[in-house]
Amino acid sequence: MQPKKNEKADLSKNSSLYFIIGLSSVLFISWQAIEWKTYDRSGYGYEALNVEDDDDEEIPITEQIKVPPPPPPPPAPEVIEVVEDEEEVEETVIESTETDQEEIVEVEEVEIEDDFEDVDVPFAVIEDVPIFPGCERVSKSKRRECFQEQINKHIRKNFRYPEIAQEMGIQGRVYVNFIISKDGSIKNIRMRGPDKNLEKEAARIIGKLPNMTPGKQRGRPVRVPFSIPITFRLQ
Repeated sequence: MQPKKNEKADLSKNSSLYFIIGLSSVLFISWQAIEWKTYDRSGYGYEALNVEDDDDEEIPITEQIKVPPPPPPPPAPEVIEVVEDEEEVEETVIESTETDQEEIVEVEEVEIEDDFEDVDVPFAVIEDVPIFPGCERVSKSKRRECFQEQINKHIRKNFRYPEIAQEMGIQGRVYVNFIISKDGSIKNIRMRGPDKNLEKEAARIIGKLPNMTPGKQRGRPVRVPFSIPITFRLQ
């Protein structure tokens, strides 16, 4: 039995070319299938919008009132008339205030009264210091020193240390201010110290001062403020 195929026929001829053409066709169809896009045209329709012009504000037309310009000033007169001044002006004569030797007016002396009723004159500047009892015969220039010496003697004589302050160990300096009034008595005693007991003792000592001859300013008695420190020291 003889084969039916032709010996000259080559079935594998151009097989590679056909393979490449087929592969390319398949790749092209696949690429087109991947890149294929579909759109919903019903959602992209355009509709006309009716926009009313409500935001436009109508500006009323106003009529401007025209103010007429002011009238021009009257023209100046071409001819200027000169009017003579018939009124006489009285001149004011200022007389000299200097007087001659013959015209001397006698002026009576005016006495100026000094009011020292409510004036406090400090001890350091008063003309006549208060006189402590016992300093009457001392010269006027030494009465200030005598006054201070007698004050110190009086403090040493009447000094008494408070027992409560001794027990508590309180010591210090008390500043005492007082006024020698116009009648020589001691008034307005004020104290400032570290303890009330010491202040009370200092007030007691100053309160026992005797009446003095009041200080005088220009021959008149005045009030004289005086201050002195009293030292309390434990031994």
